[in-house]
Amino acid sequence: MQREAVLATEGPVMVLAGAGSGKTRVITYRIAHLIRNERVSPQNILALTFTNKAAGEMRHRIDGLLQQGSSNGLWIGTFHSVFARLLRSYIHLIGYDRNFSIFDADDSKSLVKQCMSELNISIESLPVNLVHSTISKSKNNFVMPPEFHRKAIDDQYRKMALIYERYVQKLRENNALDFDDLLVKPIELFTEHPPVLEQLQEYFRYLLIDEYQDTNRVQYLVSKMISGKHRNIFVVGDDAQSIYSWRGADISNMLNFCDDYEDARTFKLVDNYRSTKTILQAANNVISRNQRQIKKELVANAGTGEPITLIEAYNERREAEKVGESIESIRQLHGAQYRAFAIFYRTNAQSRVIEDVMRLNRIPYRIFGSVSFYKRKEIKDAVAYMRLVMNDRDSESLLRVINFPPRKIGDVSIGKLKEFAEEQGISLYDAVRRAGEGGFQTRLVSALTEFANLIGSMRRQAEEGTAYDVLSMLFEMTSILSLLKDENTPESLARQENLQELLSMTRDFSDHNPASASLGDFLSTISLASDYDETQESDNYVSLMTVHAAKGLEFPVVFVTGLEEKLFPLNVYEPGEVEEERRLFYVAITRAREKLFLSWAQSRYMYGQPQMCMRSSFINEIDPDIIVTEGGRKLSESPKKVAASAMAGRPVFGSSLANPGRPVAQASVVTPAGSAAPTGAAKSAFKVGVRVQHAIFGPGVVLEVQGSGAKQKVKINFRNAGEKSLMVQYANLKIV
Repeated sequence: MQREAVLATEGPVMVLAGAGSGKTRVITYRIAHLIRNERVSPQNILALTFTNKAAGEMRHRIDGLLQQGSSNGLWIGTFHSVFARLLRSYIHLIGYDRNFSIFDADDSKSLVKQCMSELNISIESLPVNLVHSTISKSKNNFVMPPEFHRKAIDDQYRKMALIYERYVQKLRENNALDFDDLLVKPIELFTEHPPVLEQLQEYFRYLLIDEYQDTNRVQYLVSKMISGKHRNIFVVGDDAQSIYSWRGADISNMLNFCDDYEDARTFKLVDNYRSTKTILQAANNVISRNQRQIKKELVANAGTGEPITLIEAYNERREAEKVGESIESIRQLHGAQYRAFAIFYRTNAQSRVIEDVMRLNRIPYRIFGSVSFYKRKEIKDAVAYMRLVMNDRDSESLLRVINFPPRKIGDVSIGKLKEFAEEQGISLYDAVRRAGEGGFQTRLVSALTEFANLIGSMRRQAEEGTAYDVLSMLFEMTSILSLLKDENTPESLARQENLQELLSMTRDFSDHNPASASLGDFLSTISLASDYDETQESDNYVSLMTVHAAKGLEFPVVFVTGLEEKLFPLNVYEPGEVEEERRLFYVAITRAREKLFLSWAQSRYMYGQPQMCMRSSFINEIDPDIIVTEGGRKLSESPKKVAASAMAGRPVFGSSLANPGRPVAQASVVTPAGSAAPTGAAKSAFKVGVRVQHAIFGPGVVLEVQGSGAKQKVKINFRNAGEKSLMVQYANLKIV
């Protein structure tokens, strides 16, 4: 099938390339075939990719297939780089100089802010990032200012329409294009000057597009225009891996390809050269549930392989511990290197607990597609607040947060504040407190006083309460979380999730360390974690990343964590959103070559509170005969067999290997997951020495039993939380 796709050189062609089926091989061989065997000049071939890395890899492979210099003149690169190059030659025709500037995201946001100022629209009422994101999405959907004006549904959108119009005008005045214009302006050029389009159509006789499922509306339009004459458009992609709708990708471009080109030939690459039969069966099970798709089933070229292992834990920390234990178990049994393992999660915020456990167990790791949890800007900002509360002479922390969230305290004002502190011989924080004595403008004095009052309130809270109480007060008094939510961009929502995870961490810390839950104790823990040196001298480390960041990668052993409803899949409601979440899960599964683990937690801290969780519905979509529990039983076995297996003492996979001496955790056989202990005859099961699990406090052993019936109490020594006295009917204890 690969060969047939390569040889189909004329007319529109779509290659549906399933995961691990040789997509890049087909593109590179096709280009080499056109140049060597069809005698097509390299300059008449245009190959478009989404990343410079993919373009570089493609060119390297083509050079390896052809004689040295045979590919000279070949047009290969990202959409944006190729069309930026073309615009340098033709943009003067639509009123720009050829030496135009290209504004990056920061430049664009600065220009948006300038436009808002000129229009007297405050950034407090309309976040700059939201406006910038909305303009970018509009351009990628080819919605220009006049159409945006017509579609404005409320006052907020009408304001953004005015800003959008002014922004476009300002870009032209600056002889500048933003990143999105690199694709929008060619369409404008081709529409206003058809001879230019005809010239390029004749020049680019063959157009090849990689990852076609990720194209947006503008990329679709410009590709269709370029290939309009010869119609030799060759697109490669996988609709089952379309996971970027949030940044404009439109799966319809691929699903409707054969409607756009009725004579198109379609080739399905389904032979997978990466994963075992079991892993591919799971992937096929899952993706078959989607309605909007082009049907295909991956076929394994490898053997059956091991069954998928399902990890179930009572909370997210125990989930991370079990993942670490499984890694160490496989390493000891099979001599695997750390580089063989990857841990995936749905949101960046989930990395925090996993990182903590990796550090604690001295397992080398590296974060991909993001930075370590404690190094993320919003986390460092929140921690700086807490450090300033503990130590008001910490000027570095003060300078970091004095204008976060924005208080209109700029560099000039800070400079004056520093001068005042030096003149008076006082700390910078004391200068803030005494701002009224510094002769500053009333507005600045008001902002500094408000800041000092915030720190003072947090300090009083720190003297009486826990780290959780202090951070909760910070979020409440500054409305940081609400501001990020209102901004409503993917970046701001990710920052909000990270701050909520920090809040959950402080709550978890306070719950599990009641005797030492002060702000100082918490900051000591943070310091030890954030000072951990992640860089390794070798490349032997476990890879941590979101599933989005994992696309295009592969690993011998993969852990997909956090498989709970409202997390993976996220809390989505529209059928299209659920289908994209399912495609994302499909991508996660197909990254694994030899072994796949799926894990979930019965409870998880969310928004600073412990929440009970439901296992992801996606797990139920996989044939239960190919999934086994940690104890080795098939998921399809009956509850009776489960109990018998657990009573027989079957060991849990990977148990205790990361922490020698830890007791092996057996499956629960008395009370089902998530249910309270029975209050009838079975209440006598609580006896001294019985091992139990609690959703928040974790594992423990009963030390004492008092009373009976509804008033029965138990005193338990929890491994992590120490001794606790609990009412049985409310404690939701699980006997193990």
